[in-house]
Amino acid sequence: MTGKQSLLFDKDVYVRCTATVVGKKEADGPLGEMFDVAVEDDMFGKKSWEEAESHIQEMAVDKLLIKSGMAASDIDYIYAGDLLGQLIATSFGLMKYEVPMFGLYGACSTMGEALSLGAMCVNAGYAQNVIAIASSHFASAEKQFRYPLEYGNQRPIASTWTVTGAGAYIVGDKPLDKKKCVLIKGITTGKIVDYGVKDSMNMGACMAPAAAELIEANFKDLDVDKDYYDAIFTGDLGEIGNRILSELLKEKGIDIADKLYDCGMLIYEGETKCSGGSGCGCSAVVLGSCIMDRLIRGEYKRVLFVPTGALLSTVSYNEGKSVPGIAHGVILEGKES
Repeated sequence: MTGKQSLLFDKDVYVRCTATVVGKKEADGPLGEMFDVAVEDDMFGKKSWEEAESHIQEMAVDKLLIKSGMAASDIDYIYAGDLLGQLIATSFGLMKYEVPMFGLYGACSTMGEALSLGAMCVNAGYAQNVIAIASSHFASAEKQFRYPLEYGNQRPIASTWTVTGAGAYIVGDKPLDKKKCVLIKGITTGKIVDYGVKDSMNMGACMAPAAAELIEANFKDLDVDKDYYDAIFTGDLGEIGNRILSELLKEKGIDIADKLYDCGMLIYEGETKCSGGSGCGCSAVVLGSCIMDRLIRGEYKRVLFVPTGALLSTVSYNEGKSVPGIAHGVILEGKES
């Protein structure tokens, strides 16, 4: 334990393999060529949006096992989650593998939560290989949290677009390829932070305070400054949330605007119809594409990956409750660290 919220692992924990699956909009974006699988049909050949999201998770794990040369029987645990009620995308999508599973909900921060818990398990010696996975789907999220697509409601400029995609990772105690290894060096676990924001269409404003407190806690716990990291990636704050985060950090004496990036902004860079991408799948697929690639190539030596989540439900915000946020930090180091 380092400080109040952070852990630095005393054994090497590796991201052994990655797999990303996305829909058409994501494939058409600036990171399109970096994803493993892109599907033109956002229904993914299924009869409902929920079944489609389950199939995304299944496709991601299938691709992960093929890339790693491993079988489901080689996996000790799965840490997985999505945005749907009772994690139905996860439960229906992953049941066929018959691997012991922890179902997780951290809203859009779930990828960070899954990697954190998986790395803790491996470092403690309770497992040799675990899968961490998270997914989201634009249409299933709209159906559950906002309006059915048939309604054709207008979206405010502050709103984000839920990413259709899933990112899956094998976390283990040995590298699969020493030339392409990325280490999980430690984690910082976030607290629930509520600044009283009630606008469910402005997720960036809801989550930015949690990201600010997470980054501040990481710097304090590790006794480091911004020079410790080559880049810091938040999960899905979008343009508005990213600006709020920068200002909140400046108030805390941390000026990292030159090293601060957002997965939601990267995946839809140049998009003018929304503030950026969101959803569990947003940070999950961006991590497995451009962030991992830059770490493996040595462009980055160390990054802080900070998926962010808005902790709301249709019940809570319809009853006038505010939207608390949470963030989870994962310290990743490339081969040249």
